Amino acid sequence: MKRYSFSVTGYAMTYACFLFAFCVFLPAVLPAQNIIDEWSTVKTPAPPELKSVTLDAKTTALLMLDFNKQTCNAERRPRCIASIPAVKRLLALARAKGAPVVYSLSPGAARADIAQELAPRPDEPVVTSGPDKFLGTDLEKILKEKGVRTVIVVGTAAHGAVLYTASGAALRGFSVVVPVDGMSAEDPYAEQYVAWNLVNAPRVSSQTTLTKIDLIR
Repeated sequence: MKRYSFSVTGYAMTYACFLFAFCVFLPAVLPAQNIIDEWSTVKTPAPPELKSVTLDAKTTALLMLDFNKQTCNAERRPRCIASIPAVKRLLALARAKGAPVVYSLSPGAARADIAQELAPRPDEPVVTSGPDKFLGTDLEKILKEKGVRTVIVVGTAAHGAVLYTASGAALRGFSVVVPVDGMSAEDPYAEQYVAWNLVNAPRVSSQTTLTKIDLIR
C-alpha cells in the first residue's frame, strides 16, 4: 500500500508541475493577435492638426496628380469631382504667383483627358506613371531644374498618386505640403489613413505639412 501511495503521490506532483509550466508558458507559445483579429477594437486616432503655410513661389511647385477622366469621374470617384473647385482656386493662385505647375497622368491617359477646369497650359509639363510619379519619369529633374524645394501635392487617388508621390518627394529631400481638401479617393477612409500616414511615417512625417487650400499663402 505504501508503494502504491507513493506512485499516486509522485504522479500527482508530476501532473501539478506540468500544469504549472503549461499555465506559465502558454502565453509565450500561443500566437499573438494580429491586426485582422483586432480590427474591430482599434481606436481611431485624433485627427492631425492642419497648419497655415506661407510659401515662396520661386521655390514651390504645385503637383496636379491624375485629374484625368479615367481616374477622376463621377462614377468611380465622385469625391475627386467635388474637389475640383477648391483645386481650381489653388491652381489660379499658383499661376498668379508664378509658381511652377506640373501635371501627371495615370497610365493610358492623354493630356486632353485632364478635367477642363484644370487643364494644363502648353508650357506646363505633364508626366505619366503609376502611383509614384517620380518612378520612370523626369519629375525630379524638372523640379530641380526649376529650383524647387517645396511641393504642394493635390490629386487622386489619395491612397495612390498622392500618398506615394508625396512620400517620394519627402524621401528625396523636398518639403511637402498636402491640402486635405485637394486629395480624393473612393471613400473617406482612404483619405483618412493617408492623412495619418503622411504625418506619422518615418522620415516622411518630418518633411510633410497637412493643410487646407485656403490656409496656403
